Amino acid sequence: MATQKFHWYVVNVYSGYEKKVAEYIQEQAAKKGLDQQIESIFVPTEEVVEVKKGAKVTSERQYFPGYVLIKMQLTDDLWHLVRHTPKVSGFLGGKGKPTPVSQVEVDRILAQVEEGVKKPKSTIFFEIGEQVRVSEGPFTSFNGIVEEIDEEKQRVKVSISIFGRSTPIDLDFLQVEKI
Repeated sequence: MATQKFHWYVVNVYSGYEKKVAEYIQEQAAKKGLDQQIESIFVPTEEVVEVKKGAKVTSERQYFPGYVLIKMQLTDDLWHLVRHTPKVSGFLGGKGKPTPVSQVEVDRILAQVEEGVKKPKSTIFFEIGEQVRVSEGPFTSFNGIVEEIDEEKQRVKVSISIFGRSTPIDLDFLQVEKI
């Protein structure tokens, strides 16, 4: 039997079961002696910062809900194992035949995940003209109006009134809260 190369495949799973499916596939492959044909199983996630009940909470969110990436040598035995795993609806690909994903595409996904680990994203969104309250820093408890939003840097420019004069201040998304 000729040795096959490892390729990345995308497996479609029920949303919310990505990690359980990944663990199950690894366990079953080990039990059936197929674990040498699986190089990696990856569930792309990112860290997000949310404000819940006035407190900042960091949580994990799926990049691609309902999908698991597997780098493997696709044999009939492994195809059957993955395909018949509970909560798996199939492989990504046409006519029931799994289509490998290019390494370039996987590298792009990995880079997005790495960026998310370095700098967690905020799930807080503001609108220009919206009234907000400063929750951290020297201007804590001041109310103001959102003038500018920089999504990439996660910053917002808020106009607050100091001694009767409108003064713009630049704040992190996490330093302000909606009223």
